[in-house]
Amino acid sequence: MYASGKYSSRGPALIPRMKTKHRIYYITLFSVVLFGLIATGMFQFWPHSIESTADWTVDKRSVHDAPLMRLQVSSPIPERGDLSCRMHTCFDVYRCGYNPKNRIKVYIYPLQRFVDELGVPISSTGLSREYNDLLSAISDSDFYTDDVNRACLFVPSTDVLNQNSLRIRETAQALAMLPRWNKGMNHLLFNMLPGGPPDYNTALDVPRDRALLAGGGFSTWTYRQGYDVSIPVYSPLSADVELPERQPGPRRYFILSSQTAIHREYRAELERLKEENGEALLLLDKCSNLSHGAASARKRCYKGQVYDYPQILQESSFCVVLRGARLGQAALSDVLQAGCVPVILADSYILPFSEVLDWKRASVVIPEEKLSEMYTILKSIPHRQVEEMQRQARWFWEAYFSSMKAIGLTTLQIINDRIYPYAAQTYEQWNNPTVVKWSSVNSPLFLPLIPPRAPGFTAVVLTYDRVDSLFRVITEISKVPSLAKLLVVWNNQNKSPPEESLWPKVGVPLKVVRTKENKLSNRFFPYDEIETEAVLAIDDDIIMLTSDELQFGYEVWREFPDRLVGYPGRLHLWDHEMGKWKYESEWTNEVSMVLTGAAFYHKYFNYLYTYKMPGDIKNWVDAHMNCEDIAMNFLVANITGKAPIKVTPRKKFKCPECTAIDGLSLDQTHMVERSECINKFASVFGTMPLKVVEHRADPVLYKDDFPEKLKSFPNIGSL
Repeated sequence: MYASGKYSSRGPALIPRMKTKHRIYYITLFSVVLFGLIATGMFQFWPHSIESTADWTVDKRSVHDAPLMRLQVSSPIPERGDLSCRMHTCFDVYRCGYNPKNRIKVYIYPLQRFVDELGVPISSTGLSREYNDLLSAISDSDFYTDDVNRACLFVPSTDVLNQNSLRIRETAQALAMLPRWNKGMNHLLFNMLPGGPPDYNTALDVPRDRALLAGGGFSTWTYRQGYDVSIPVYSPLSADVELPERQPGPRRYFILSSQTAIHREYRAELERLKEENGEALLLLDKCSNLSHGAASARKRCYKGQVYDYPQILQESSFCVVLRGARLGQAALSDVLQAGCVPVILADSYILPFSEVLDWKRASVVIPEEKLSEMYTILKSIPHRQVEEMQRQARWFWEAYFSSMKAIGLTTLQIINDRIYPYAAQTYEQWNNPTVVKWSSVNSPLFLPLIPPRAPGFTAVVLTYDRVDSLFRVITEISKVPSLAKLLVVWNNQNKSPPEESLWPKVGVPLKVVRTKENKLSNRFFPYDEIETEAVLAIDDDIIMLTSDELQFGYEVWREFPDRLVGYPGRLHLWDHEMGKWKYESEWTNEVSMVLTGAAFYHKYFNYLYTYKMPGDIKNWVDAHMNCEDIAMNFLVANITGKAPIKVTPRKKFKCPECTAIDGLSLDQTHMVERSECINKFASVFGTMPLKVVEHRADPVLYKDDFPEKLKSFPNIGSL
């Protein structure tokens, strides 16, 4: 006890003195360490702008203001391109690092004017308009960075698009002088016209070490697969000539050749094909009676007759693209813009962006030795496939060929996909129109047969000018328990919808969408406002359906989400005397279609109708203002192989208030056109997809003699 007491008597006196003595030391040390950590973090994450004083900005795009750089004779020259280069051997992917947005960062060197010791420029043209457009597009994109330290890819401002304008040795020396060159690692060069006379090599002759090359005109011998990017040869006509999109289908000529500088052996073979096939083949050449210049470049001639180019390309189903002195031809871009299917005869040619584009869907590639068989080969392609190829050819041009911006950004996206493969664009994204957001829509073909995730349905009401009837329809639909939203498609461009205060007061969101054109297909457009999977398409004069009928129809659709579920049924019949199909609306025991004037379906079919409807069916419907419901029945039946489901006993939509001028279906030619529709659609689909059934769906206890209060759907309409 004594020892313990002695220790405790000294302890309190010693410990405070130790804290007082070292307190300032520990606080100072802690502060220094904390400040060091903060400073390190700030330098780690603060934008590295110290070296970014010469970024690619608008006011520095004038080559006249660029600093002059004089090359010495002894300046180093890069080695020739390494044919063994691949992304894992000649590209430093670690410079790209982790990026939350999975997007590479591209730095553009500031403009400089390179001259030799005598003051002669390395290029006879300087900075071309095309290359300036390309650099501007990159600098305005999400790929661009003005911070050289954060860059993953470097693009020189030296224009090497056209080798004919370059001094090869001096251009190579200029590249080697770039501060981050490092034997071309992570550098990207754009070239469209490689080689020169007499050999016309298929890749840029400028020594470039390990730099990636985006080249127009690669052959299988010079293309480094998975490293270089094959790009199109840009056609200046893309910016100078506007060709409106033409609907796919037969054209005036079957085959057209419009190139002027093709080998005499090829021209002789084409002339022989012309003799054999007559007017089906149009063989054009340059016009000898016109003066040279921009005007003559826009003309083609045949036996003294002058044709406008490239407009004449739209008059042919197939357009020949033969190799010239170079493999890559600007004619390919012109042909695609015209919606003409290119017939490519250029052995060993690496087609533009073939790493991601499926050229089988937009072109026909024929070996040069089979030029004599070209007509026979093309005649064997089905008409429907030709139309799809015409449509795809035009879309390829719009998405990837139409401008230097499209070419440049597509090139960067391909490289981006290599570096971040887990976030790469899919085949569908590269080869299908980008307006279709397929990932946001579930196909009903693979949905389990249970109620959909989004409860309720969206009613889409197509209207033009019948406001009173429209308001009655809205009021009746609003009584349906499962209604989630009302979407009114206002199809009248000459009249504004009623003021908001005049619309019926309903307990669900009501949205009005104004269309740009009065088209029946507007009812099946995949509007972003449709958030439910179930859609009720309904006309503005369907005032006779009760809320019980609509609710029951929705309940049936929940069990069969891959079907069309509707009310009045219709039938197609084969007319043996006429030898064609006939539309039938009379009383029968069979059903093969339901009217979409009031029908439930999955919103997935809106996407298919708008973007995947075969042939010209959608345009035909809009032109004739008829048969959009038959087209939807054909589409769903063709996809599912199943018949629609008719619900409740209604046979017709009776509208006592409607007059002949109110509705399309009362026109005398309406029924005749609907028979024509069935025959046309069957021809386009190549088969008759509609299925005939002999049943309908009615509520349980519908006909039983029970009190109304025991029935779930007591108010079901009559025939």
